[in-house]
Amino acid sequence: MPAVIEVEGLRKDYRRLRGETVTAIDGLDLSVPEGGVYGFLGPNGSGKTTTIRCLLGLVRPTAGRCSLFGEAIPQALPHVISRIGAIVESPALFPTMSGRRNLELLAAYDGIGKATVADAIERVGLGGRGDDLVKTYSLGMRQRLGLAAALTKDPALLVLDEPANGLDPAGIREIRELLRSLGAEGRTVFVSSHILAEIQQTCDRVAILTRGRCVASGDVDEVIATGGEVGHLLVRAGDPTEAASALHAAGLPGTAQPDGTVRVDVDPDRAAEVTRALAASDRWVTELRAERANLEDVFLRLTGDEVASIPAAPRPPASPPPPSTPEGAM
Repeated sequence: MPAVIEVEGLRKDYRRLRGETVTAIDGLDLSVPEGGVYGFLGPNGSGKTTTIRCLLGLVRPTAGRCSLFGEAIPQALPHVISRIGAIVESPALFPTMSGRRNLELLAAYDGIGKATVADAIERVGLGGRGDDLVKTYSLGMRQRLGLAAALTKDPALLVLDEPANGLDPAGIREIRELLRSLGAEGRTVFVSSHILAEIQQTCDRVAILTRGRCVASGDVDEVIATGGEVGHLLVRAGDPTEAASALHAAGLPGTAQPDGTVRVDVDPDRAAEVTRALAASDRWVTELRAERANLEDVFLRLTGDEVASIPAAPRPPASPPPPSTPEGAM
């Protein structure tokens, strides 16, 4: 399967006002195949947004190479930009115009008609608010509008930086379903996000960055499997609240879970003790298993203390966008 995004030895240094150098990306290697949803994860300051800006020609790398659809970036960006839709940080919008009018102006750069704009607005769930002024939009609605702008080009590649930012739980679920449907259509959706549970449910593949380097990549299930067991047991034995109380009385602390199980805070090799304690209180076990790691567990293990300690790289000065590419949404 050909790589839609290819990054090799990418490095980006910034020089602060006091003369010191901050390395935002440090020899990053990345390969994103065609089709599906690819999650791009990392703590604040790990280089996610800087990488995206390098891919889109918004900043120039210090070293290394980037390519999109096999074409070198930024040199060949004018040849491939029509195949790319993107949201980088918050898209620039005219607050005193309607959402629909904003999109129509953006689409006009690429000769895209009003019918396509209307379809994009409907697809992101803004059909009932498309004619309202952008200044009345919430942050989540502005994110939806930015995604609609990216979709008007019918892109083969979508590059999205925190697309669920500002959305409520219902909105997050709608965006998740939309991204999965876009990936299922054969598009490549490259999405940066800090909502790990959403990435686990949405993405086919994932890469985890820390200090500007990729420390894990591959199918989501394969990456999660590297986390193994997390040192707890999950047990199902009738009413979870009553089962948790019986275990607590036996010195086996447990917490009832929304799915009807009890999470027992003991090592998996103590499973026999859990079974005996429940049987002694006339509660029969119907399920008992070691709790497996999820994406959040793997992420925290790989990034460790860096989640809190990595300083954010300085934001570069605004760069003029390529032709036909409004800043923030492509």
